[in-house]
Amino acid sequence: MRSDSHLPKALQGLRIPAVAAPLFIVSVPDLVIAQCTSGIIGSFPALNAREAEGEPPMLEAWLKQITEALDAHNQANPDRPAAPFAVNQIVHRSNTRLERDLEICARWKVPIWITSLGARVEVNEAAHSCGGIALHDIINNTFAKKAIDKGADGLIAVSAGAGGHAGPQNPFALIEEIRAWFDGPLLLSGSIASGHAILAAQVAGADLGYIGSPFIATEEANAVPDYKQMIVAGGAEDIVTSSLFTGVSGNYLKPSIAKAGMDPDNLPGADASSMSFKSGSSKPKAWKEIWGSGQGIGTVKSVGPASDLVDRLAREYDAALASVMDYAKGRG
Repeated sequence: MRSDSHLPKALQGLRIPAVAAPLFIVSVPDLVIAQCTSGIIGSFPALNAREAEGEPPMLEAWLKQITEALDAHNQANPDRPAAPFAVNQIVHRSNTRLERDLEICARWKVPIWITSLGARVEVNEAAHSCGGIALHDIINNTFAKKAIDKGADGLIAVSAGAGGHAGPQNPFALIEEIRAWFDGPLLLSGSIASGHAILAAQVAGADLGYIGSPFIATEEANAVPDYKQMIVAGGAEDIVTSSLFTGVSGNYLKPSIAKAGMDPDNLPGADASSMSFKSGSSKPKAWKEIWGSGQGIGTVKSVGPASDLVDRLAREYDAALASVMDYAKGRG
């Protein structure tokens, strides 16, 4: 475990070493603002900002809202500035909005760019053109090397147990293989749902924890009440892994699958050719209520403000760190 002095400035000085993952549909400006003003990096997928045909780009309006809110917070709280925010770009070939969204994000000088489902040089160059950094989602060491070769500044290791398009590998194995050759920014995703897990990620070799599913059960999240309550009521045994819904392996809430009339224990598969982001979604409308989640939701006990969740994470992180320090002193 090391200090954050080796990291890019955008990843330094956070209240706790954590990034809130961009959640499909769920992450909206109110949630991002609450995350950033609470001291962790907030994020949203660019494709969440969807306007009606003929209207100005909603992404532009979202970036304006977030930027102005964080500037106002910083002016009012000079001793407690907001953390920066990130925008997730889906680099899949079916995302017909990508070029437009890159131009908008570069113009608004987005500080952190998170790329998924494909590593492309031009996307990293767009991030660098406005002084931003690019972090790329990967599920194995091969993809990690490709991402860095194409100009990514850092990696998000998506391991087993993560929500959304989760990887199959154990986090310890994945981090060890990456750290054998890469010393740059490394985030860990996969059931990071407590302050103890954030510290464990650091001890294992990551720089920051990457937290998604717990933020679904917050007041600012754009999720229906039933989805939020399913997160609160659920645990690791309520998560099923399937490629049926997007063509790529992902983790979903069993009760939502059962509610849709399917057997979550006997789902057929689908291949990656069925994935499409042309309409801003990789899910057919028939499956719009199949809800994603990671395995770490057992820590979520109620729906509340995002700031309360960050407060809990900070308390747990500080307590875990103090415990480790006491143990180290005892051994010394």
